Amino acid sequence: MIATLDEQEKKEIRHTFGKLINMSASTLTKWLQTEESKSVGQTKDGHKESIGHQSGKRIIDILQKKVDELTESDYEHIQKVIGYVKRHSAQRPEHVADSNWTYSLKNWGHDPEK
Repeated sequence: MIATLDEQEKKEIRHTFGKLINMSASTLTKWLQTEESKSVGQTKDGHKESIGHQSGKRIIDILQKKVDELTESDYEHIQKVIGYVKRHSAQRPEHVADSNWTYSLKNWGHDPEK
């Protein structure tokens, strides 16, 4: 659990999230239904759905909320998403089209080909 964020921190987090997450809720919803989306990512023991796929569903929920509806838990997840997208983007392979790397980032709401 993270410490309570002040309004300036929340604003900065939302700004970074808005820059990194370049897929709309409807586009991400459609993507998560594809076999490519379901084919990548790590799963926790006892789960069939990958961590990234689960995150994508949570991102859709967050994108559909108004700013004043975001909870501390939402902000915690947003920070997790920001960290993942930044780390994963730094590992950019030579060929990104139709790669597991691209599919994984898209599960987290970031299309690196945009």
